[in-house]
Amino acid sequence: MKIVPALLPGLFIKRYKRFFVDIRTAQGETITIHCPNTGSMKHCQQSESPCWYSLSDNPKRKLAGTLEIVTSAFGNLAGVNTARPNHLVREAIEADLVPELRGYEVIRSEVRYGDEKSRIDLLLEGESGCCYVEVKNVTLDCGNGRAQFPDAVTSRGSKHLRELIAMVAAGHRAVLFFCVQLSGVEEVSVAADIDPTYAQTLNMAIAQGVEVLAWQADLSEHSISLIRPLKMIV
Repeated sequence: MKIVPALLPGLFIKRYKRFFVDIRTAQGETITIHCPNTGSMKHCQQSESPCWYSLSDNPKRKLAGTLEIVTSAFGNLAGVNTARPNHLVREAIEADLVPELRGYEVIRSEVRYGDEKSRIDLLLEGESGCCYVEVKNVTLDCGNGRAQFPDAVTSRGSKHLRELIAMVAAGHRAVLFFCVQLSGVEEVSVAADIDPTYAQTLNMAIAQGVEVLAWQADLSEHSISLIRPLKMIV
């Protein structure tokens, strides 16, 4: 995913009221921008650390800037814009980058499905059938090459797992895809200490046939794209 124009550099100052972040621009001005992340952003709120943001020319927006990349407590880059992962994963699938998800002719986004009134991030369709792909953004840097999900309790995430289980029971493929927007990582695991219910539900989902993939994204001010699979520890 090419980013045009390129992201702008700044220094992260603080996040507050969940959706607001104060940064210092390269010109030394302190501005407030939008934080497009509903999680805790644990280990991703380091004061005076390098960050990058985008600017919108939409006059209807209250805040022109959007926080895109921050520096974690362990010095790695973390992509915190949760609007990007679905596009990154779709782009990788369309480029035949992910071997497990090749061979589908049609990709649809945000399709309604399930008994709990969910929307699947990506629905892949082909002669072999349907594959339901739920995408999760991973930014919880735990150091020593380790990343975890989630960074906060996610009842919505557990609901999505239940929906995926139901799709497998109905005869379809179902995939949980961890989009790891985090540099310096070698493996991904579940933060059972943060959300034990999610961890238990994921174990149940895997036992019933839900597949799990984890891929790392390369992050820069000019582009963000998935580059390689990571070891998934469950």
